[in-house]
Amino acid sequence: MAETFRERLTSLLLKSDLVDKKKLEHALAIQKKEGGALSQILVREGWISEKELLALLSQELDIPPIDLSRFKIDPEIAKMVPERIARQYHLIPISRIGNTLVISMADPLNIFAMDDLRMLTHYQIDPVLSTDKDILAAIDRIYTPQDLKISRILEGAEIDVSTDLTDQEEVDLEAIAKSPEKVPIVEIVNLILIEALDKRASDIHLEPGEDRLRIRYRIDGNLLDAVSLPKESQQAIASRLKIMCGLDITESRLPQDGRFRIRFRGKEIDFRVSVLPIMYGGKMVLRILDKSALQFGLEHLGFNAAPLVKFKEAVKKPFGMILLTGPTGCGKSTTLYSLLQTLNVPERNLTTIEDPIEYQVEGVTQIQVHPDIGLTFAGGLRSVLRQTPDVIMVGEIRDFETADIAVKSSLTGHLILSTLHTNDAPSAITRLVDMGVEPYLIASSLIVVGAQRLCRVICTNCKEKVTLEKSLLGSIGLKEPKQNTFYQGKGCRKCAKTGYFGRMGILEVLEVDDKVREMILNRASTAELTDYARKHGMITLHEDALKKFEMGFTTLEEVMRVTVQE
Repeated sequence: MAETFRERLTSLLLKSDLVDKKKLEHALAIQKKEGGALSQILVREGWISEKELLALLSQELDIPPIDLSRFKIDPEIAKMVPERIARQYHLIPISRIGNTLVISMADPLNIFAMDDLRMLTHYQIDPVLSTDKDILAAIDRIYTPQDLKISRILEGAEIDVSTDLTDQEEVDLEAIAKSPEKVPIVEIVNLILIEALDKRASDIHLEPGEDRLRIRYRIDGNLLDAVSLPKESQQAIASRLKIMCGLDITESRLPQDGRFRIRFRGKEIDFRVSVLPIMYGGKMVLRILDKSALQFGLEHLGFNAAPLVKFKEAVKKPFGMILLTGPTGCGKSTTLYSLLQTLNVPERNLTTIEDPIEYQVEGVTQIQVHPDIGLTFAGGLRSVLRQTPDVIMVGEIRDFETADIAVKSSLTGHLILSTLHTNDAPSAITRLVDMGVEPYLIASSLIVVGAQRLCRVICTNCKEKVTLEKSLLGSIGLKEPKQNTFYQGKGCRKCAKTGYFGRMGILEVLEVDDKVREMILNRASTAELTDYARKHGMITLHEDALKKFEMGFTTLEEVMRVTVQE
C-alpha cells in the first residue's frame, strides 16, 4: 500500500529532529480530535515554521518548492481546475508546458487528487510544493469574483459614519482589507470610486431603499449590482460626495448638480454628479469622465468604412449643418468631439455650447449653458456668432429658437454640429419641421444626418463559436448568410461573466442630395425619406449591426437589443 502523506511527514519529522516525538504525538491527537492537516496543526502550534516544513518536504520528496506570494498566476490556467476541486485538495494550477500541467500542492502524495486532476484536465500532472496558507490565498485571489471586492472588505466591519470628511484621493485597499474593524465613510466612498474605475464603469448609481443603500455600476451600457450598504451609511456617503462637489449638504428637497475631480493612478478623472430627491432619500448618479480613456478620431470609434466616408466628406464642407441623433448614452458626444478634433487646426475658430461640458479640448472655446441666469443654447449661440466662429458645436437642439438660429447660422458661412433625440436619421428632418423650421431652410442647410448606437463587443478572452439555424438568421434579415457559425462570449473573470468587453459604434448616415432636398421641400414623410435613402445606399442601424455580427464582433442578442428590424 502506498505511504500516505501523514505517514511520510511523520517519518520525515522524526528523522529530521525538527519536532520531537512528544510534540508529534500531541499533534496527531489534535488531528484525530479536530481534523485538519497535520502540517497545519504543527505550524499553528508553533512547533515548526512553514519555511522549515517546505524545505524538508522539498529535499526528501525531490519536489521543487515555489513561493506563490511572489508568483504571478495566469487566471485562465488556474481555472482549468474548478474552485471546488482546488479547495478540496488545497492545490492550484500555475502553468502549462506542452501536455503537462504544473500544480502547486500542499500534499503532493495525494494520489486521489492526482487521479482526479488527470481525468479532469487530460494533462500530465507535475507537482510543486507550496504552503497551505499561500495556496488558499491564491485560490481566494483567483476564484473570488471581482464584484465581491467591496463586500468582502466590509464583511463583518463596522462602518464609521462620523463626519470625518477630510480630502483623500488615494486609498490603500489592502490596508483596509487587513484591518476592517472600523471602515470610515471617506474610505468607503473611495473604495466605490476606485472599484468603478477598475471595472471601466461609465456611471455609478447610489439608490436609497427602505432599509439598504444599493450601489450599481453601468458597464458597457448595462447596470450591474456592486454592493448593498446599511441604511445608516446613506446620509454620510451623500454628505461626503456633496462636499466633494461643493454642494449644499443641508438641501434634501431639490435636485442638485455638481462635479469633482480626483487623481487616480496618475490620471485626472472628472465625475459629474446628479442628486434627485426620491422617497427614501437622494438618489445620486455619478457620470465618470475619463479623458485619457477617450479615443478621439472617427477611426477609433468602431464604425464601418462605408457610412464613415460620408461623415469625412461632410466635415470638409465650409458651411452647413451636420446632425447626430440617438438616445442618451449612445456615444453622440464622443463622435461630435471626434469631428471637432478633425477640424481643430490653428486656422479655424472653433466654439462649443454645451450642457454640460464633458471634456475640455485644447484649442476649442467651450461655453457652459446656465439657463437659470438666461444663458441658454439659443442665447449663447447668438453671442457666439458675434465672435466670427468657423465651426460651432451646439450640444443639443431642444426647441424652435435654437433650431432656427442654428439653421440660419449654417447658411451664413458657419459649419454647425449638433444633436437631436430621434430614433433614426430620416426622422431628424421631420423633427425639425415639427419644431417649426421652414422646409426650405432645412433643405438648404443640412449636409448629412447620422443616427448612432453602441453595441457591446464579445470578450476576446472567452470568445467561442456557436452554430445558429439558417431559419433564425433569415428571420432577422440575413436571408443568404455566408456561414451559420458565429461567436459568443462564454463569460470569464475579465468580462465579469457577461461575455462582453467594451463597445463599438454602429452608424446610419443619410446624405442630403438634390433628391432628398426636393423631398424635404415637398414635406415627404419619414417613411418616404427612409425608402429613398435605402434604395440609394443608406445602410440602416440594423444592417450595420448585422455586419458587426457577421464579422464576429458582437452577438445576435446584442443586435436585437440595440436595433429594431425594419
